[in-house]
Amino acid sequence: MTARHWLRRRPWLYLWLPLVAWMGLIFYLSAQPDLPQPRMGWADLLLSNGAHAFVFGVLAILWARALADRPRSWAIAFVLTMLYALSDEVHQAFVPGRHPDLFDLMFDGIGAMLALGLWAWWLRFERERR
Repeated sequence: MTARHWLRRRPWLYLWLPLVAWMGLIFYLSAQPDLPQPRMGWADLLLSNGAHAFVFGVLAILWARALADRPRSWAIAFVLTMLYALSDEVHQAFVPGRHPDLFDLMFDGIGAMLALGLWAWWLRFERERR
C-alpha cells in the first residue's frame, strides 16, 4: 500500500492535517515580532501584500479541499479564511513590534478569492480532461 493510498483512506488526516498545519504556520509567522523584509519602498509593499495574498490563498484552497463534499463549500471556505485572517490581525495587535492592518486583511481576501477561482478553474479543467 502506497503512502498516498494509506492517507486517502484516512480523510481526517489527508484533508485536515495540511489545513491545521498551514494555520499553525500562519500563527507562528504572525507571532514573530520582526519578520525579515527588504527595505526597498514599493518592492517591500509588493512583497508584503503578495505574501499575504499567497498565504491566505493557500489557506482558502485547503479549506475548500477539506469541505469539498458540503454544499456551498466555496463560500464557507472563503468565510472561514477571512475569519482566520481577521483573527490573525487581532493576534498581531498583541505581538510587540506588529500591528493590525486593514490593507493586510484586504489582500488576504483578494488572495483567497483569486485562489478559489483558480482552484475551481483547475478542477473544471481536470474534469473535462478525463
